[in-house]
Amino acid sequence: MLTSGSSGNITLLETERTRLLVDAGLGKRETLARLAAIESDVRQIDGILITHEHTDHCNGLPQMLGLWKAPLYATEPTMGAMQRILPETFGKRLRGVETIHAGQHFAVGDIEVHAFAIPHDAADPIGFTFRTNGTKVALVTDLGYMPELVKVHLRGADCLILESNHDLEMLKVGSYPWVVKQRILSRTGHLSNHAVSEYLSDPEGFDAAARYLVLAHLSEENNNPFTAEICAQEALNRRPAEAAFTGQLLVASQHVPLKPLEL
Repeated sequence: MLTSGSSGNITLLETERTRLLVDAGLGKRETLARLAAIESDVRQIDGILITHEHTDHCNGLPQMLGLWKAPLYATEPTMGAMQRILPETFGKRLRGVETIHAGQHFAVGDIEVHAFAIPHDAADPIGFTFRTNGTKVALVTDLGYMPELVKVHLRGADCLILESNHDLEMLKVGSYPWVVKQRILSRTGHLSNHAVSEYLSDPEGFDAAARYLVLAHLSEENNNPFTAEICAQEALNRRPAEAAFTGQLLVASQHVPLKPLEL
């Protein structure tokens, strides 16, 4: 993950043949700096996938499309919302648009992609799973709760990237206006550390198959990496021995890219 949080989100998925970006929340200069920090010289991007139209996920899209001239993958309602937010992007920068929808399977190069619906206050928000050479990556952030169907999509992931947005007490006593707090806490808001803890401790929900479990989209004001990690680790420790998680727990940052994860 090049960046993850309320100020910008970008994830790079790379095989020997295919390179995808999920979301485009940073500008050109910062994106290139993050790529350089992980020693990734990405001269060609084969696709940019957008989860939803909120600016922390698409604000850098005009520059990204200008830099790489890559096809854009998004749902039709998300495309419509982005047209209103970023009119210059759709006036001159598009090389190609692939309209996708929740429930759809499609391939970009040697990566098989599945889009699935998530509960968030956007036009048509989606999460993704990616498969290549028997390996599965699941990415889901920006959801107010964990529907059973989302849990199904996450099972079997070798790498699971999961939102752990806020600490409930920090949010309640924090400086956000009450209307914003209500939005975050709603069923179309964001996952709290507590909600993630309940999911991770339940063998019926989280199968613990992942080699890497990445906590993502942490709020800078209403969470911190230590709190999120401790909450998740305590939940994993509550699992029965026969369903123990033996992978690595990581926390993505807004400020520095996560080290590359090889699967």
